[in-house]
Amino acid sequence: MIDGCASRSRACGERPLGSASRARRWILLEQPGPWGADALTSSDLPGPVAARLRRLSRDLPARVLLLRRPGGAVTGTTRRSLFVGRSHAGGGWLEHLELETVHDLLDLDLSPLVADRSVGGQRVTEPRYLVCTNGKHDACCASFGLPVAAALADLLGDRVWECSHVGGDRFAGNLVCLPDGSFYGHLDPESARRAVAAHEGGRILLDHWRGRSALPFAAQAAEALVRRELALERLSSLRVLRVERLDGSGALHRVELGTADDATVIATVRTGSRPEARALTCNGVPGHAPTFELVSLEREAEPSRSG
Repeated sequence: MIDGCASRSRACGERPLGSASRARRWILLEQPGPWGADALTSSDLPGPVAARLRRLSRDLPARVLLLRRPGGAVTGTTRRSLFVGRSHAGGGWLEHLELETVHDLLDLDLSPLVADRSVGGQRVTEPRYLVCTNGKHDACCASFGLPVAAALADLLGDRVWECSHVGGDRFAGNLVCLPDGSFYGHLDPESARRAVAAHEGGRILLDHWRGRSALPFAAQAAEALVRRELALERLSSLRVLRVERLDGSGALHRVELGTADDATVIATVRTGSRPEARALTCNGVPGHAPTFELVSLEREAEPSRSG
């Protein structure tokens, strides 16, 4: 492994919680072959298709990623897989469409995504897993991501894909679980297999969990911190209900979370930053990584039931 941003993040004990890249809508297009730092414009993707994806990313908005099979396998066909979906705080949905050629994307109406409606694809019934391996964007993504993608391909077959940049280079290897939008980081092949086993069983591997992409960062962190405090690993055992800033600086947040027994817990979370400046990507300028602290945790009394 290279001595890059991900190695330094691990060495200093940085926790990945509260760092899942924000995304509610997803557009995932299969595009084999090499990708550059900006995969949309630095690949063999036709210019008009790249431009359409760029507009969709901005206008819907949606997180647009390119996909390829682990190991760079190319089928020799012009057909392309397209996945479209939504992530919610407690779940989501994903649809698959098969395009005869990549140019078919130009004629697809994806506007129903805005209203959380089907775009006419086949509903995906099992989770799909994305591993960022975009080494031209950040060397750590390939160094840590490629072994993870290979290990999961042996485990999951065609339910795992390599993907372009998902954010959080210093947390490589990075894994995205769809449709719910759970992010994992600081993975190696062994911990990636454990993360997938947990997810398939409706649980969370907390030591590597970055959070849910549909939630603000403070809410992601609050959910992870409360889960640690209360030893809640089931995905369904906790859900974020409301997030509120408590001060003008935005450092304090009040996060209401619902439990599986219909109780409400209230977490107060303080956001800050690490005192030392260091590169947050392999090629980036030094910056101060964010931190999250659980200030208080209280459980609201359950409503009385009479009659």
